[in-house]
Amino acid sequence: MVSGPAAEVAGVDGGPVHRTLAAEITGVLDRRPGRTPRVLDVGGGSGAWAVPLARLGCAVTVVDNSPNALAALHRRARDAGVHELVTPVQGDVDALADVAPAGGADLVLGHGLLEVVDDAAAAASALATATADGGAVSVLVTGRYAAVLARTLAGRLAEARALLVDPDGRLGPGDALRRRLDAGALRTLLESAAALRVEILQGDGVLDGWVPGAVRDGGPAATREIAELEHLAAAAPPLLDVATRLHALARRV
Repeated sequence: MVSGPAAEVAGVDGGPVHRTLAAEITGVLDRRPGRTPRVLDVGGGSGAWAVPLARLGCAVTVVDNSPNALAALHRRARDAGVHELVTPVQGDVDALADVAPAGGADLVLGHGLLEVVDDAAAAASALATATADGGAVSVLVTGRYAAVLARTLAGRLAEARALLVDPDGRLGPGDALRRRLDAGALRTLLESAAALRVEILQGDGVLDGWVPGAVRDGGPAATREIAELEHLAAAAPPLLDVATRLHALARRV
């Protein structure tokens, strides 16, 4: 249960990723009272994760290769009153060491990153290198089996088969994603390639997308019930692999 100021990052619905990050920030504050938590958000774009973390008092560096995204980040941070805590840096994970010191961050985010880079193992290793001893890496990736189910339900069986049998879970050379991962592949990537210890492996968007619209439109009570169901499903092994996204929090030890 997250309480205190860090609960703010959990957002309105208290989704599993938000709750996990809130708990991690609480842990950093408990371990190092009086010190500003240092967060590195790689590929963080316009600040969907960075700005809420900065509102908690974290010093957040966002590395992204898009000048337009970084400009939007600057505006978003200024509107939220946290621009002094957010540092935009143009760059990418392939040259992360050039813009982020080794061991410099208490928490490193790589959300929506590993499925688009050329070399996922090298990217995961770079995230780990930027993390302080005892710090954590948070990754959020597109799930393979949710994509298979979605195509199957839409009647696009050839695409479903391609996603299922391709080693990287791709539709083919024209696929915008380099890979889609399952839970086992994500764990192996972080533990073997990056020498991290996975502490949390959960789904994000496990059952939420399957809830009928009539139920979703049922007001605040229905919203709470859906959120509670999603919370229970997030860590359930039989459901984990059909999540739209997979989330892992891994520790540098």
